[in-house]
Amino acid sequence: MRNRFESFAVSVMELGRQVQKIKELEMEGLGLKASHTMCLYCLGQHPEGLTATQLVERCREDKAAISRCLNQLMERGLVVRQTTGNQRAYRCRHFLTPEGAELVEKMNARIQAALSTGGNGLTPEQRETFYQAMDLIRENLAGYLKEKEKEE
Repeated sequence: MRNRFESFAVSVMELGRQVQKIKELEMEGLGLKASHTMCLYCLGQHPEGLTATQLVERCREDKAAISRCLNQLMERGLVVRQTTGNQRAYRCRHFLTPEGAELVEKMNARIQAALSTGGNGLTPEQRETFYQAMDLIRENLAGYLKEKEKEE
């Protein structure tokens, strides 16, 4: 019988490592860091702009990491911050510059290539089932953690 815990834990850890390594390799080719990937990706998905708080939620990163990332991307001229009045920086919307949007297009092509390779051999139905199962497991484990935290 297959050891479910070992199989699950090892697979999740190894997938995480592989995704991180792909981010490092692909972003290095674009002159960026792996840590910039999700921030740029999310901004590319939201042309209306996102606040730092919204990026924290979408990227699942802490506030300091998102702040550093945004500052680095602004220094590179890939992101701009819309400031209005006395609004705090974390409430301001951030947008891709034209250079940033062009870079995100290149990044998205690399993401699609990696996803296509990773999904080789899966039918569209298997792929959909996989993502549904992964989402359900993630949600169930989040609920499990909440219950355990209440017990403490």
